[in-house]
Amino acid sequence: MLCPIVHRSNLDRMDILTQVLDRVRLGGTLLFHFELGHPWHLELPARPYALFHYLSQGSATLALEQGEEIQMTEGDFVVITRGEPHVFYSDRRAEPLRIADIERSSPRLGFLRHGSPAKPLSTMLCGNFTVSRPMFGSVLELLPPVLLLKPTADRGWLEAILRRMMSESALERPGQGVALSRLTEVLFVEVLRSWIASLSPGQGGWIGAISDPHIGPALKLIHESPEQLWTLSDLGRRVGLGRSAFSARFTRLVGQSMHRYVIERRMAEAAFLLETSDEPIARIASRVGYETAAAFSKLFHRHHGHSPGRYRASRRADGGYAQSGNSEVHVSD
Repeated sequence: MLCPIVHRSNLDRMDILTQVLDRVRLGGTLLFHFELGHPWHLELPARPYALFHYLSQGSATLALEQGEEIQMTEGDFVVITRGEPHVFYSDRRAEPLRIADIERSSPRLGFLRHGSPAKPLSTMLCGNFTVSRPMFGSVLELLPPVLLLKPTADRGWLEAILRRMMSESALERPGQGVALSRLTEVLFVEVLRSWIASLSPGQGGWIGAISDPHIGPALKLIHESPEQLWTLSDLGRRVGLGRSAFSARFTRLVGQSMHRYVIERRMAEAAFLLETSDEPIARIASRVGYETAAAFSKLFHRHHGHSPGRYRASRRADGGYAQSGNSEVHVSD
């Protein structure tokens, strides 16, 4: 549930999330509009990105590979955050329609009718989120494997965005791919906001910790100045806690020690600078808190699996974007 009035302190803490999301390349599009007549059964394969589904009419059962089942009703929005294989059905005994390849080269929304022509029908929109750049992985990994949002009285934003995406997909116009990608980005941010608002204290790792009155300001300081030689005593004093209390609270809420979080923040900042600037590696090392390029390079290689030079070359060679493929959709019986 989204709140239209946000206090200034909450806005300051959300600046961390704004910074992270601003630095990732987030895209995606709508893939299919399903019209489903009982009995029906869809099988979707594993993909290297998140998939989302909006049940605009009817009901369905979502089943994951490990056996978890979720009963969905009209208005439910679900994200399969790890892209694992899953099925939807009204009757699992029905012959499944296997979507052998759910990537699409065309921005046009594919329409598929499956099952019997008899009513009642279920209708569902399917799309994907594609992402790249450092730090997003840590955001995605904090989300549950299946993120289910139930309809609420103030969730008009979801229907509005999806309607706009459907109308954009209906006609081929200049800039269509970019428009759909931007709309998907807005959709993801709103989904993420709704999930954050639903968290209880202590849930959600560093995303949930943003709202903590002590750890939130500490995270903001680390993100603003990752090059600083932060200590537990220094940060604890800045946010009004003693060293031991601050250390325990940080680890409990964020899910890792303050020292480890600072290193990850530095490595993410360094990766961003390597990809987006021509600054010498020695200069980048200094900007993220390391006195020598050698010490920085060793830690960077350990963290990212490549030397800074190779990382920069590889990211620029592939454009830095998550590759979602360019093959046409295939549907198999």
